[in-house]
Amino acid sequence: MDLLSILLAIAGGIFGASIGALPAFIFTGVIGLIGWAIALAGGDSSFVNQVVFGPFFGPHIAFAGGVAAAAFAANKRKSLDSGTNTLLPLGSIGDPSIILVGGIFGAIGFLVNYLYSTVFGWSFDTIALTVATSGLIARFVFGSSGLIGKFQKSENESKRSFLPNGTAFIFTIIFSAAVALLAAYVADMTQSGIVFCISAASLLFAQMGFPIPTTHHITAVAGAATLLSGNILFGVLFGIISAIVFEVSARTVNSYVDTHVDPPAIAIAACTFIATLIFA
Repeated sequence: MDLLSILLAIAGGIFGASIGALPAFIFTGVIGLIGWAIALAGGDSSFVNQVVFGPFFGPHIAFAGGVAAAAFAANKRKSLDSGTNTLLPLGSIGDPSIILVGGIFGAIGFLVNYLYSTVFGWSFDTIALTVATSGLIARFVFGSSGLIGKFQKSENESKRSFLPNGTAFIFTIIFSAAVALLAAYVADMTQSGIVFCISAASLLFAQMGFPIPTTHHITAVAGAATLLSGNILFGVLFGIISAIVFEVSARTVNSYVDTHVDPPAIAIAACTFIATLIFA
């Protein structure tokens, strides 16, 4: 770690906030596809490590910076409809304090991930853990809804549910099993994490307003579990577990709230931690 690394992380956080958290993450996927293409064609993985997951597009820096800046913009500057808004490019507001918050959280993301991965030496997905940590920090610094939000009854929901039930649960199992099987197969075939990038890039359609399902928590975990265990079926199992953890996380820390804490990051961090304990 050196001064240049911290300055680059600040710049990455400013960039992420300026273009918006979700657009920054979509770029992670798109640029990641290029990086993995280079690696699979015989090149080294430095582009993936230093650009895709480095200060430019690393989710712990660019996406997390955008998330924190949105929380600040909504709840402190009152210039955004909601601190959960990850779609809007915050540079369009024209407030330097907002993008500077993104820069500060870009640096926080770099330092927290350095702590997790280098100082503590954790080998599971510390970038995902850092995204979750950064979101929680932003929640407590800029938000007012607390860790699990403030439930309000509505015409469609008389009590709060923390688990999908009925048809929704069946859909989750079937869908996640299918996605996990595809991801596990590709991970086993390519010995890479390219399917995560496909999932991240697919969120371009969410940015465009189409209700496409989020899948990167399934593909990342299914791929990681497959590579760690050498068994596609274990990849499928962990992909399904990750989907359930995602659903619980979304209902627990990202519902009835005024800032964004990323449920996919929670699911990826938790499940890769378990898979690493079992298979590594």
